[in-house]
Amino acid sequence: MKFIIAMQNRFNALKTAAFDCVKKKEGQNTIEYIIMLGVVVGIALLVGTLVKNMMPELFDNIKQKIVGGINSSN
Repeated sequence: MKFIIAMQNRFNALKTAAFDCVKKKEGQNTIEYIIMLGVVVGIALLVGTLVKNMMPELFDNIKQKIVGGINSSN
């Protein structure tokens, strides 16, 4: 029985230490910055994927306008 009580006390001490880390102002700032960084990276990846998919069509349009402008001036 003493072993179980000792394990519970150790678990409670670890749990308290973990929650104290989150409750600290510095810990909150760190967590907020990590979440913000994750959001920014996610948006950058999404925009990068969208731009990558649009690039071939964009370059084809530009090429057609250049070739069309060259042909119309002759």
